[in-house]
Order: sequence, then structure tokens, then C-alpha cells
Amino acid sequence: MRIGELAATTGASVRSLRYYEEQQLICSRRTDGGHRVFAPDTTPRVAMIRCLIDAGVPTRDIGAMLPCVHTGTTTPTTLSLLATAHARLSAEIDERLATRDRLEAIIAGVRDNACTSASTPA
Repeated sequence: MRIGELAATTGASVRSLRYYEEQQLICSRRTDGGHRVFAPDTTPRVAMIRCLIDAGVPTRDIGAMLPCVHTGTTTPTTLSLLATAHARLSAEIDERLATRDRLEAIIAGVRDNACTSASTPA
């Protein structure tokens, strides 16, 4: 299947597919005309790549996980990479929540100041 067909089948952009290939997450062969042709088993592989990316796993770690997906075996490396991605995401969430709390405090301060200014006669 050509890259456009793979993009249509998986919902991934052609640019993303080229990136996945550049990162050696998927592979293709080239026709005499230079067009990429992908094997049928690339479709579920792209689906898994997208799932892992959506879950916050960096593409540099996905390559180490993909063999486990195809063999059905879990390795300590895969578990470690997933745990690291989870910890990183949890830290980012905590950071974002702290930022939100600071913004809420600023909003409350501005609101209180605006109410005080509005009720003070000129």
C-alpha cells in the first residue's frame, strides 16, 4: 500500500508517516519510481504508534516497545519506559495544576481589587 493509502487507512498524516519511517518505527520499500510501498501489517503498527504517542510516550521510546506489541510479550524495558512516561505525565499535570492555582489566585486578587475600586467614590 502506498503512503497516501496508509494515511487514509490509519488517519495519520503523510508527514507523520514519513517521520515514523525516519525514526525507524515503520519501514517501506521503494518502487522503481521512488514511491514508498508499505506492507499490510504496517496499518496496526501505525495504530499502536499513534496510541502510544497519544498516551504521551516519546517516539524515541516507542521503537523499543514495538517488538513487544508484535510478540505479545512484555519486557522489563517496556514496563520501565511506560512507567517513565507515566511519571513524566504526572509531573506535567502537577505543574499545570499549580499554574492554574496561581492564575486563580491572580484572578481573585484582580476581582477583589476591581470591586474595591468600583465601590470607592471618586
